[in-house]
Amino acid sequence: MKKLIFFALAMLLFITSCGRTMSGDGGELVGVSAPAWSEPNPYGMILIPRGSFAMGPADKDSVWGIFQNPKGVSIDAFWMDETEITNAEYRQFVYWVRDSILRERLSVIDEEFKITEDKDGEPIDPPVLNWKKQIPTEKRAMNEEDILSVLRSVYYSNPITGETNLDSKQMIYRYQKFDYVSYALRRHRLEQSERIKNTDITPDPNETIMISKDTAYINEDGKIISETITRPLSSIYDFLNTYIVNIYPDETVWINDFNNANNESYTRLYFNHPGYNDYPVVGVSYEQAQAFCVWRTEQLKKSLNQAFANSIEPYRLPTEAEYEYAARAGKSEYKFPWANDDITGDKGCFLANFKPGDGDYTKDGHLITSKVSTFSPNGFGLYDMAGNVAEWTSTAYLESGPEIMSDMNPEYRYNAAKEDPYAMKKKVVRGGSWKDPQHFIRSDVRTFEYQNEQRSYIGFRCVRTQVGFAKRARKK
Repeated sequence: MKKLIFFALAMLLFITSCGRTMSGDGGELVGVSAPAWSEPNPYGMILIPRGSFAMGPADKDSVWGIFQNPKGVSIDAFWMDETEITNAEYRQFVYWVRDSILRERLSVIDEEFKITEDKDGEPIDPPVLNWKKQIPTEKRAMNEEDILSVLRSVYYSNPITGETNLDSKQMIYRYQKFDYVSYALRRHRLEQSERIKNTDITPDPNETIMISKDTAYINEDGKIISETITRPLSSIYDFLNTYIVNIYPDETVWINDFNNANNESYTRLYFNHPGYNDYPVVGVSYEQAQAFCVWRTEQLKKSLNQAFANSIEPYRLPTEAEYEYAARAGKSEYKFPWANDDITGDKGCFLANFKPGDGDYTKDGHLITSKVSTFSPNGFGLYDMAGNVAEWTSTAYLESGPEIMSDMNPEYRYNAAKEDPYAMKKKVVRGGSWKDPQHFIRSDVRTFEYQNEQRSYIGFRCVRTQVGFAKRARKK
């Protein structure tokens, strides 16, 4: 009887306690707050405030004959990398992939390279790599042939020149990405009754919704097979896409982009030589830049409390509109990242790294790329938003451009399938590069490149949508 009374009192306390929490004292509506936490300011990024501007060229260019009615658009706040992604930063991605391959292979010899149980002793399925376990150096492994063989397995020795370098063909990054946009479309609702709101229309019980998803795998010959499959919508997993990307930059772009030029040294040195650490990475395709953004997001999540890791906005490529807005520092009247139409400052110094004259690349002080942040930042504090390297955006390229986009956070997305015509695989590139004349480094001029192409004059930087009211990040 005492136990029964105690249980009744406990339940009464529980109900009244919950009532105060949910309804508020006195029955007032006070709301239920989500757990509060402070999202860390992204290192090396600048907060771009929300605002509006006239997107696109405002006047006809007398030389190129371009005329496009500017479109008024509004952009939400976002964080943007202060500089373009450098060789050193991208190399961190490449080395992470290299070390993950080594840990996977070393786990066959030493099981400590994998974690099979969580902190409570429960099995982890599948096991995960143990990044706290150090990979031994070749010097320490000289007397252990099996370990030494693994350490050398990710390198390639040229049988003719004798040079030994990281084996670029092995630098494979696999990731999965949930397509929130496709999942949110009403026509893709799993429950048929939720697809049509018009009650005058009777849903067809036999209706089949076809869905396309990207998938990838490595075949028996070690070749990456990427394909887009179309099948009836059956579960939420139909919106999960799988990608396998070789993420090593194409170091041969310096030869392939320029016929009859002596650029061999850049091919051998530009990405790996320490002298180029702080230069923008090039030879990276749109697909590789996308993979970098996913990897960077995953590294951030690992550094956060697990309860909040899934609450952060991912790193991504900027939309075309975000890039133009940031480059023009939110000013519709700016054609360049600076306040006037001159390409030199008060002292006659060039304001960006581009091609000032016919065959004259060096007039601005540089032959090819320059170190990031060599030139002065724009009004938002961003460097090299004109020149140095052109930059990938997430926007699919159409001639009509902004005209068909929304005036709120404009973006045109098209995730081209492998089977699509090549002409449908264009992405907008912005900012102009070290090899471009003055016109193409204008902030209001758009160009394109195919998403699988790699160029000596195209790089990228990341952005993240701002959440809440974070403080401005400190500069590097």
